[in-house]
Amino acid sequence: MLVISSITYAQVKLDTVKIVNAKKGIRKSLKTTANTTVVSSKELLKAACCNLAESFETNPSIDVNFSDALTGTKQIKMLGLTSPYLMITEENIPSIRGASQAYGLSFTPGTWVESIQITKGAGSVVNGYESISGQINTELIKPMKDIPFFLNVYGASDSRFELNTHFNNKVSDHWATSLYLHGNERSVKNDMNHDGFLDNPLGKQVNMVNRWQYSNPETGWVSFINFKYMKDDKQTGQLDFDKNRDKLTTNYWGSEINTNRFDFTSKVGYVFKDMPYQSIGFQNAYSNHNQDSYFGLNQYTIKQQSYYSNLIFNSIINNTMHKFVTGLNFTYDKYAEFVNLEDVSRIDNSVGGFFEYTYDNNDKFSLILGGRVDYHNRLGVFATPRIHVRYNPWEKAVLRFSAGRGKRAANIYAENQNLFASSRTFSVLDSNGKIYGLNPEIAWNYGFSFTQNFLMFGKAADVTLDFYRTDFQNQAIVDLFQSAQEVLFYNLKGKSYANSFQLDFNYEIIKHLNLRTAYKYYDISTDYLSGTYQRPLQAKHRFFGNLEYETHVKSKGKQWKFDYTLNWLGKQQLPNTASNPTIDRLTRFSPSFAVMNMQITRTFSTVFEVYIGGENIGNYRQEKAILGANNPFGPTFDTSIIYAPVFGQMYYAGLRYKIK
Repeated sequence: MLVISSITYAQVKLDTVKIVNAKKGIRKSLKTTANTTVVSSKELLKAACCNLAESFETNPSIDVNFSDALTGTKQIKMLGLTSPYLMITEENIPSIRGASQAYGLSFTPGTWVESIQITKGAGSVVNGYESISGQINTELIKPMKDIPFFLNVYGASDSRFELNTHFNNKVSDHWATSLYLHGNERSVKNDMNHDGFLDNPLGKQVNMVNRWQYSNPETGWVSFINFKYMKDDKQTGQLDFDKNRDKLTTNYWGSEINTNRFDFTSKVGYVFKDMPYQSIGFQNAYSNHNQDSYFGLNQYTIKQQSYYSNLIFNSIINNTMHKFVTGLNFTYDKYAEFVNLEDVSRIDNSVGGFFEYTYDNNDKFSLILGGRVDYHNRLGVFATPRIHVRYNPWEKAVLRFSAGRGKRAANIYAENQNLFASSRTFSVLDSNGKIYGLNPEIAWNYGFSFTQNFLMFGKAADVTLDFYRTDFQNQAIVDLFQSAQEVLFYNLKGKSYANSFQLDFNYEIIKHLNLRTAYKYYDISTDYLSGTYQRPLQAKHRFFGNLEYETHVKSKGKQWKFDYTLNWLGKQQLPNTASNPTIDRLTRFSPSFAVMNMQITRTFSTVFEVYIGGENIGNYRQEKAILGANNPFGPTFDTSIIYAPVFGQMYYAGLRYKIK
């Protein structure tokens, strides 16, 4: 049994919703209106899953790539678009946005996560107007359902070591609290490709959260209060770089990224005692994100103070087949941002109202029709319409359609920090807009999905076909095709679109042996100043395969678990390097390659298990990860053109221990 606390499309649920017989790690219901996949904690245990960025390795809906050759940061994509076009929320409160876009996914340890809901296409208007390609919502473990103690110890051959401890206490019948502590460190230098640069950064992270939950079914009140603090320090660059001696000099090339972050969130909800279909919720969040960093001689500092508030009311119209949710929200962001000492600070704020109607006959058809109107001090007044439709044409089949509009202010520097680790000059060509001189990004997303469950040779199987298209009316273009020595930012001058096609096939080969496969095709094209190109570093063709096997559970919970994942990526369009000398040029397209991961878990009892695993066990590495590595202060230096792993094989081991 899995317990999820969430705010659904049609009704606020600040108390718990119980899903019975949830045995699969990844679940897709035939009755939900939106195209949503639920990833349970069981699925997260199939990989090392040190943080949220690494929790999608076994999920075919999300593509995971490295963002550069130095920081080891993993970037996620959905429908072929990078994470800024996703709305990423934590318990339905926007969490990774603005200053945290580049590294924020690594700030949530995997052991804190109870489940993840992944929605393709336009998200709900309840959560805001920024979602374009989809929404990812993370649910943390709830204090009322947590165990008294949990320990996870992890170590890897790339010299990363990690410790996670959870403490939980039921204070009373209505109050419970949890304290989660996380620490990781890498203190050994690795240079597996012998280019004189670290393959992974040296670093330390201390991360903690204190959660409080109040629940009183008799009165209808429920609330969550969270306090978070995180300190993350990274150092990377040449092997001989000494931060105390060489910082911001040309002795050796080096980089530090030091981040401090504090978060406070609260959720208070009331379910009307005599009307369980009617409820009101109030969400509030404050965050202070402070990053001080430099990349060679490039300096980048950003501090973001944010406040978010959302008031939500749910009820019905005549009967429970007709539901609605409405409310108001407010967002405030204060950016203190400096790019090589140039002050590009600003204050953004917005206020908006939303209304979402849901028709659901619990049989063959359901509809969610939503809209919101917002006023933003830089984006002006604008409307955001969205629609989701579900139809079950016959038994064990579902057809879904969605369409919606999204609008966002592109944080061009925070979202492209990987480009600071290069010799490129930064130029913003437009000056009439209100965000770095640029106008806001506007896009329409629409698509459909069809799923059919069936029996094949007496075993459960299912097929899903997805197609989504994103059309940009305006886009903040990041142009790497004009020259290898510069990056240009400007508003879209022509057309830009992203077509995403995905075919999934899942099958239970024999009892306890499950196969999960997916083929993905991306047609993503943008008009740049120098011509029309595919989106760089995005494979047109991808194949995903996953095999999982579990032995029968024996006495006292003893069990073996095996997991194998294959990711094959076709060729990728690479940025223009024609102006470089021959030694620092790349071909127009990368070669295709495959990456294999594997994990074995031995459960000795219901409270103790150990696991070992390997990533990139085929040892595929990008041949030339850093251009101009021999002259890092020269005109051809670039660490951002990464299409494949840099480190090579990585093996890890760990243990989990519980007190129930």
